[in-house]
Amino acid sequence: MFVLACWRSATAMRLVRRPFAIGWWALLGSTVVLVMLRGPYDSGDGPAGILDVDSLRQAAGTRPGIALLTRLVLLLAVAALVRRRPPEPTSRVAVAAGGLALGLAATWVTAEHAAVGIQVPVAMASTALHLLAMAVWLGGLTALLVTLHRAPAEDPLPPAAVARFSRIALASVAVLSATGVYQSWRGLGSWEAFTTPYGRILAFKIWAVLLMLFAASYSRRWTARLLPAPEEERVLIAAGHGGSPPPAERGDPEDLTAQAPRRGLHRSVLAEAAIGVGVLALTTLLTGTQTGRADAETAATASRVPGQPDISLTLIPYDTGANTLVGRGKVQVSLSPGRTGRNVVEALVYGADDSPVTIPELRLAFTDTDRRIGPLDAGLVDEHGYWGSDTLNLPVAGTWTMKATVRVSDIDQVTVEKTVTIRQ
Repeated sequence: MFVLACWRSATAMRLVRRPFAIGWWALLGSTVVLVMLRGPYDSGDGPAGILDVDSLRQAAGTRPGIALLTRLVLLLAVAALVRRRPPEPTSRVAVAAGGLALGLAATWVTAEHAAVGIQVPVAMASTALHLLAMAVWLGGLTALLVTLHRAPAEDPLPPAAVARFSRIALASVAVLSATGVYQSWRGLGSWEAFTTPYGRILAFKIWAVLLMLFAASYSRRWTARLLPAPEEERVLIAAGHGGSPPPAERGDPEDLTAQAPRRGLHRSVLAEAAIGVGVLALTTLLTGTQTGRADAETAATASRVPGQPDISLTLIPYDTGANTLVGRGKVQVSLSPGRTGRNVVEALVYGADDSPVTIPELRLAFTDTDRRIGPLDAGLVDEHGYWGSDTLNLPVAGTWTMKATVRVSDIDQVTVEKTVTIRQ
């Protein structure tokens, strides 16, 4: 982004190539490790299952597995694009890079909190914008830091490039603020949720972002001081010096008055980038923590109607005919609170030996035949060891038919059903 939008030159490309390559290799390596760990994580086999072919194949069919494999393909496409090394980046390169960036962002969005819960389409779009805006800001800071430090004396970083990045960074901050507020509301659900583990980590992240913005304000001040005077003011300056041109126009070395702003900008950008790394670390913790809204809903369902069960538990046997551990077994489905309205659905799949197993696909649908309602898809999502959803809404009480479609391989699938009573 920095090269394409701020300083489109061969010098800029040469300077940012090394940090770009470091980031590419780090992302490629971590993605490969995550792909290898996906199977053992889902099956609970531990590190011994890393090289298990069947475990890898099953993990590749899950939503997170597909996202990780897609990320690897896109990273190879990025390498092919950068390997061409044009003398100066073209508009065609810009379009291709933008498309690849959107694709990479989608591999995170489809595997995190945005893909489950309320308002999923809006949440996924918001999360993608949030991720891209942060990448533009922090990635641009890294590029700016490198070019400030390593640009050659004969081709220094032009102040206009700094000013362009400053405007882009300001737009990124605006996008981050808008999407961050929405995502905080979606993840928390209430002010009280700040007391949950998710809420506490989010509070730390908010303070870190505010600190980063404070450092950014100093960067904008140094950028303003670094910019040259307007043309008409330069004419007045030249006239004040007896008509002699300003130092930069005489071909002298860079004006000494620009050295202090450059040093100040270097320090403030370094502070921004360092705090940004902390923000990313906190964000990583957030993605692995149950949202405050989900915590609140769990607590609410656990406290309803004392003396009556708050969870409806149903076992559905299945037999696909496949002679494997997962070819037959049962699906344990729990509905919480098991009443009309919104329900949290959790489904565990057990194999022939009654141990939890991982399957590539599980679908659950509810139908009230008497009232001709449904089928209502539960929208189950693979949650790393079980299938879950919190979007099922059952409008009326009574006896519902619950149909489970269990797919254990590319060719072995069966649909079984059982009735379940939904209370008012």
